[in-house]
Order: sequence, then C-alpha cells, then structure tokens
Amino acid sequence: MKKFTLSAVALSVLAIFNANAQEGSNQSNETAAIEKITVTGSQIKGVDLEGTQPLVVIDAQAIRSSGASSISELMAQISQTRGGVGSFNTSESGATSTSTPAGQAAASLRGLGPSSTLTLINGRRVAASSFAAGTQNFVDINSIPLSAIERVEVLATGASAIYGADAVAGVINYILKTDYQGAEINGSYGNSFASSDEGRYNLNFIWGGEVAGGNLTVFADHFDRNAFHAQDRSYTRDPVLVSNYSYLPKHTPNIYYYSAYDGNEIGNPDCKTDFVTTEYGEEICAYYSNEDDQLRSALETSSAGFIYSYDFNDVTWNTDFFISNTKSRAVSSPAPIDQVDDTEGPWVGEEAIYGAFSPEVADALIYDMWIDPFDTQAGQQLWGFRYDARFASPRTVDIETDAMRLVSSLSGEWGEWFWETGITLSKSESEQVASAGIYNRYKYHAVSTGELCSNGSIADYDYDSDTLSCGAGELLGTYNPFLSGDATNDALLAMAQEMPTRDGESTVYGIDAKISGDIAEVNDHMISAAFGVEFRREEINDIPSMNARARFENDYLVDVFGFGSSLSQADRNQWGAFAEFYWPITDQIELQLAGRYDDYNDFGDTFNPKVGVTYRPHESVILRAAWSTSFRAPSLTQAGVKLRTTTATYDCSANQAVADLYCEGDGFTSSPNVLELGNANLKPEESESVSLGFAWSPSSDTHLSLDYWSFKHEQLIDTDMTAVLNDAINDASLRHCGLVPEGSMGISYEEVLCSGIVDDGVLYEFLDSNGLNIEQDGANLTQILDQWVAAGFGREDALPLYRDHVIQLDNTGTQEVSGFDLAFDHSVNFAEGRLTFSIDGTHYASFERNLAGSSDVEELIGTWRYPENIASFRLGWVGEQFYTSITADYTSSYQDDIKRLRGRNIDELEALGELDANGERDVDSWTTVRFNMGYDFDNMNLNFTVHNLFDEEPPVAYGSRRGFDSINHNALGVNYQLSFSYFFK
Repeated sequence: MKKFTLSAVALSVLAIFNANAQEGSNQSNETAAIEKITVTGSQIKGVDLEGTQPLVVIDAQAIRSSGASSISELMAQISQTRGGVGSFNTSESGATSTSTPAGQAAASLRGLGPSSTLTLINGRRVAASSFAAGTQNFVDINSIPLSAIERVEVLATGASAIYGADAVAGVINYILKTDYQGAEINGSYGNSFASSDEGRYNLNFIWGGEVAGGNLTVFADHFDRNAFHAQDRSYTRDPVLVSNYSYLPKHTPNIYYYSAYDGNEIGNPDCKTDFVTTEYGEEICAYYSNEDDQLRSALETSSAGFIYSYDFNDVTWNTDFFISNTKSRAVSSPAPIDQVDDTEGPWVGEEAIYGAFSPEVADALIYDMWIDPFDTQAGQQLWGFRYDARFASPRTVDIETDAMRLVSSLSGEWGEWFWETGITLSKSESEQVASAGIYNRYKYHAVSTGELCSNGSIADYDYDSDTLSCGAGELLGTYNPFLSGDATNDALLAMAQEMPTRDGESTVYGIDAKISGDIAEVNDHMISAAFGVEFRREEINDIPSMNARARFENDYLVDVFGFGSSLSQADRNQWGAFAEFYWPITDQIELQLAGRYDDYNDFGDTFNPKVGVTYRPHESVILRAAWSTSFRAPSLTQAGVKLRTTTATYDCSANQAVADLYCEGDGFTSSPNVLELGNANLKPEESESVSLGFAWSPSSDTHLSLDYWSFKHEQLIDTDMTAVLNDAINDASLRHCGLVPEGSMGISYEEVLCSGIVDDGVLYEFLDSNGLNIEQDGANLTQILDQWVAAGFGREDALPLYRDHVIQLDNTGTQEVSGFDLAFDHSVNFAEGRLTFSIDGTHYASFERNLAGSSDVEELIGTWRYPENIASFRLGWVGEQFYTSITADYTSSYQDDIKRLRGRNIDELEALGELDANGERDVDSWTTVRFNMGYDFDNMNLNFTVHNLFDEEPPVAYGSRRGFDSINHNALGVNYQLSFSYFFK
C-alpha cells in the first residue's frame, strides 16, 4: 500500500499530508522531533517547502504494507510510473541482445523512458547497469536492497536545474535508513494459488546502535524468486490467434518452399502438433512462441551494507556502503536456423529424409521435392534440399551482477550556513553466459554434412580422392535435423553448441560540495540559497566474446545463430555548478529560482533554469506553478557503441510509401536484423516542463491536490528504420545490393535486384535497356517492385531485403506529454482507530510523438499500451494494533495493436467478430484488488497481502504474441504474501 504526500515537507510532518497514513498515534512524537533535512527537488537544507512541489512519498510503513518484495514491484504501484512503455521489469527479460537484461528492472516516470528518469540514493547518483536496455542505459533498481530503504521520494517534473542530466521526467530518490536503534529480522513468503510454483521469499536483518562514538546501521538482505512461464496459465498457454504462427517449427523441420515442386512449404509428417493452414493454403508444422515464453525470469539477490555517522568538532562524517549480487536466468524462443550466410532455408543432404522416415513416407516426400546441388563448408558439392526450422532448445542466458556503492561525506555548519562535501564511487559489473540453445553456424552446417571433427574444427576435403580428414581429432558422424529423439543424433548437435559470454562494467566517480543558508532579509522575509559544484566521471565497458560479435572482416556474420550483442566502450568527464534561491516575497507568495550549468568533455555544455511560484491565499490552500528545462546527455552506450547486432522495427502503418514498397500496402511491422552504430555527434535530448496545481487541506484529516503537468521533449535519440527506408526511396547512397559496404550506411537488398531487375524491365543477357537498377540515382523503386513481381520472384509483392542493414543512432524526433495528477484522502477518527479513504490517479491528456520516418505527429493516448487513465482507490483502517486496507488499481482501456498485424491475423479477427466497423478493437480496462491486513504485537508484526484478490485475468490483446500486454498488465493471477518482523529489545 502506498503513501502519497501533497508536497515536499519535513520528515516530522509527513504523516499530516500522507494519503495512506497508518501510524496516527505516532504523529505527535514525530512533530516533536523536527530536524533540518533536505527534500527531493531542492538543495536548500531546512527551508519549509511544504506544498511548493508535487512530491510523492512512500515511507517505511507503506513499503511494508504494499506487499512488494522488490523495489520494482513497489514502484509499479504508483501512477506516475504506470502507462506507456517506459518502466520495465523482468517480464520483458530475454536471451537476446534486444531484450531487457535478465533480472534487471527500471522505473520510468510519465512513460518517457528509464533514461529520462534520474535515480538517486540519498540524493546522489548510482552507476547505471553495464548492460543497456537496447541502447538506453538505466539504473537497475533490483540491485537496491529493499530492506535498507527508509522511504522513497518521487518528484515527477523536470529537475535538471537542481540535479543535472537525466532528470527530464523527474527524480526518484531512495532514502536509506539512518540512525537506526535496535535490531529486527524480517521475512516474507509469497506464491500464487495456482498449481505451478511461482514462490518467492525474502529474509533481511537490520541492526543499529552506537559504535566507536558514532551510530552504525548494518543490514543484510536475501531475495529468491522462481520463474513464471506462459505454460503455467490456461489463458497464456495457447496463442490467442491461430494465425500467430511462425513458419519455423522446432523438433521437426518443414521442407522449404524453394525445394518444393509447387513452391509451397511441405509440412513435416512427424509434426508434434496439429498442422496449420497458411495464407498460401499450405499445411505445415508451425511454432508458437507461447510454448517457450517466460513471463518472469528467476531471480536471486543478496545484499549487505552499513551506514555510519560520527560527529566530531561540529562536523558530521557520514558513510554509506552496500554491495549486492544478483543472479537471473532468461529464456527466449529457440533460434532460427539459416544458411551460413544468414539467408533462409539451410541445406541438408537428401539422405536425411530416408534417415528419419519410413521408405514409403520418404519416397512420397522426395517425389514432391527438387533435389539440387549445394556446396558444403569443407568444399564438397552434395545433392540435397532446403528446410525451415529452429533449434529445439530455447535460447537461455545466465546473468550475474555485482553492484557496489560507497558514499562518504563531511557536513557541518559555518556560521549560519550549512555545508556538505562528499565523494561517490558506484560500480556495476555484470557477466553473462549463454548456457543453452546457442549454436555455431559453421559447426552446425559442418556436422549436418558429416564434416565436423571431434575437436570442433571443420574437416579438410581432398577433391582428388573425394575424402575428408581431420588434422586433429576424429571425424564425427552426420547430424540429421529431421531425426528427433535419438540420443546419438542429439549428441552430434551438442558438438555445435557455443556459450558466448558478455562482460560489462559501469562506474561512476563523483565529488561534490554544496552550501546553503540565509543570504538576506527583505521585508521581514529571509531569502535562502544553495550553491554547489560537482565533478563526475563515468565509464562503461560492454565487451562480448568474439563469437557474439558482427565483424566487418567476416561479412557481418555473428559466429552463432540468433544471438548477438553490442560492443561498447566509452567514458566521459562532466562538471557542473548550480545555484538555487528560495524567496518568500510576502506571507502568501514564495518564489523558487534555480539554474545549473553543466559541461561535458564530449558533446559540450548546457544551462538549465527553473522558476517556481507558490501562492497561499488561505492557510489551507496552496497554489503552485513551475517552469523548467532539463536535458538528457547521450548515454555512454549511445555515444560509444562500436557495432551492435540487433533488430530494428520498421512500421508500415506509419508511412504509406514504405508500406507500398515493403509491406504489400499493409500496415504491419517487421523487425529485420540490423547493425547499429553509435554516434559521437549526438546532441543531448532537451525538455521543457510546466506544472500548475493546488493543494487544499481544509482540516488535518482531509487533503486534496490537483496538478497539471506537461513536457516538451525534443531531439530524442534512437534509430529509425522506417525513416531510413523512406529516405532510401530518393537517396541512392542508402541502397545497396548485398551487404552494406564497410564505412557505409543504409539498406541491404537481395543481389538479384542489381543483376536482373531495372525500373523498365527484367534484364537478360540478350536484352538491352536504359533502365536503372536499385543502386543507381534516379531509379524508380515502385517500377522496380512492379518488375520484380512481374518476373515471379519471391512470394510477396515487396522489395526483397537482404540482411544486416546498417543504421546509426541519431536525434530522431520529438514528443509532447501532458496530463493531470489527482490525490485525495480523508480520514475519520474513532475511539478505536482511524478510517481513511484515498484516491490517487493520473489522467494523460496527450502524448504526441512524431511518426517514424515522418514529420507527421501521432497521438498515442488511447492507443496500444498508452491508457488514458490510471488510478488507485483505497479504504483503510488503522487501530491501536490492527490495521487493514483494500486497494483497487485501475487501468483504462486502450486500442489493441491491430494495425500492425499481418493480413492473415486480420482475416482471423474478422472471422471471430472481434473488430468494430473501423477495423479496430480495444483492450479492456483492468481493475485488480489488493487486500492487506496486519497486526502489531509488542515486539513483532505480522502482515498478510493478497494481490489480485478476485483473480482477474489480464485483458486479451491480439496485437501481442503473448495474448496480453505484459507492460500494463500481468498474468500471475491471484497471489499472496505473508511477512513478519521481529524487533529485538
């Protein structure tokens, strides 16, 4: 259960403005213990900024009663991090380079992305994960020990004027426990009520007391969670659309359509599932990703640390230190099997058919097939055919991350001024190994033709004697991809397995100094100020093993199938200086002014101001407004990536010209393999934010706040495959037949487009033409497509893309986001306790973003994954010892991702009657209920939480291959958590 404050206030009066307060009997004690503190959003210590900023605070009691077992679960419960595609957790993890790193999670404010949200611990920065999510660096919040957190402060508005880079959408500040006295042990266990085991447990210990004249707090934490698979629930076990199949089955390959007489795929007679009828009328063995989809990865984290404070000669020395170790495993669908050059339809000898099937079945298959010559790895020419398949084993990676953070500071008072200086060292080191499902393309094709040696080398072929030999080791047998369940055959495949690795390290070194105090008195009101400087160095290294890299000298081919990674190395020095002023002009009007200058040794400098005004027409009413600019420096991965093997999505629904050339006029998306390059000339992303709001507290028991906010976010950094395809229509330098040459960028097309197709016809040796091929200036791509179709090439009326298109990160576009936050709570006091009702919600008014490859703007609110309204409703009771609450979390409906589906999917949806008159449908709204109750004994607390009390299934989303939206919903179903705390006296 969450606690929401209407404003930034001193810790002593947090309970007064807390929407979910539960410890009412302690309010008087807290009020008596007023101390000067610094709140998120200001560097001025001790100034009463109550109501000047829309700050959300989640305190220790709210954390305990939330039922969250990790920081990522906790942050998913506040409206400011919900909606859009910014926040992610381990539900998005996978075993490919484009996936979220396994076991890691990030919180994003306002849907603007994790790299636009600044993550702080005790007001200072944390090293980003060394493994980026795509190219966005982020702080892995799963590495922050939950047991050490006293409270979390969330300021969802631009804050670069105070904190510098990355605070585009705001700041999330995790405040550690300090000056803790006593000891406690906490434990929890949670699971679903399903027959599968999604169990999770957490144990932590905290001790605090006086040591060597100072106060020491020590903590240790361990968390373990089982994986959760799509096969564990009836509503995710099977695909929501039969037409969501892949042509590439596992276990039992199909005969590739190029090797069939009639040009249609031939289904494997030994298919382990029912045949699927394709849009071409074929009966094939198909694959559905639900079979291997992991909805939440297994996760194990251990952490320990200490916080020490010591006073001497009016100076306070503070040091906080923690280390954490995270282990996780992620699974993705089995890798496709392609030819050595990465084109579809690998070759195998014709004897594979007779080795896998009875003579009658084999003869029938051969009768319908072309048997053609092909060249092997060793240089033989054999006779065989092509097939369609993927490996049987899902791609699996294990990741282990060690994180460390050390901050040591000195603080004190110099006259009427408070000063503080500190150093920060934060580091994150990750190691990844592909433990299953990854195979070497050269070894695989060699063992499939009997050319692999026992030492892993490829045999030498002597043409004159027609013999194979191994310089070392022995020649292995021949692997048969059509033979399943044979131990000897499986052992041969195992010889082609590889275990690529990836090592990453991210480090932040920082030193800062600041001073705050009163500078002048004007009209009986004191002007306060803060000044500070900071120097920071950041380094990142992301180094994959050679067998996971695409290399120019190797035709961009990664040694292994369906697996790649980025090679990224970069460092940066930055220094900044800020000034902040708080000026109570009158008893009713307060002014906050701030500005920060930052200078980077790579992209340059930037200055960001902030102006905030507060007006109090009545002691119970606060009107507030703020304007500021913010920026996000290009991440080190974006600036320093050398070459990243990934996929890039082009969206034919966003650009009709691209749709006509590459998508047969339809509006679906496609994600071909690309090579992504960094860009040293990237400019920082810039943002302008505005907030307007009011807070009204007619009594100590009733509080209401309403805030309008907006962000204009420009020069977004990304790759834009749609834009490159669109630009290539008129720019011949971006069009390449075959591989993109080294040093060039652009789109790779099948070579036949240059050798046989021009825009006025199909060329043969005996014909002459003045037409232009696709690489030449002035070529008409529409006419080239018409000639391609007329010549009968391919199965689709689209220009044939090859592989490994080369695209560069750039400042690609803009987005404008605006909305309203509402918070209300009302308490009724009884002799036995307090009854509280609260509402917390966010309404997105607009989320405009330029279309990919176009200057046109699209409105995202109400579209796929962008709900318009998000809210929580809570009713709670707090007695002397017993407390309970029930919370309803609501996410409004939004459009399904229909326009990006293939034609065969649309046909099925129409047959099911799922589309409205406009050919669209909505994902239903979703409301889940969370129940919590607890009891405080003299030295112990018991707490019980049930999530999704009524076992609401996630709404069906046909636009997702999972069948639901795993960003805004989850498929775990009803689940519980039982926790206890024992306090030693």
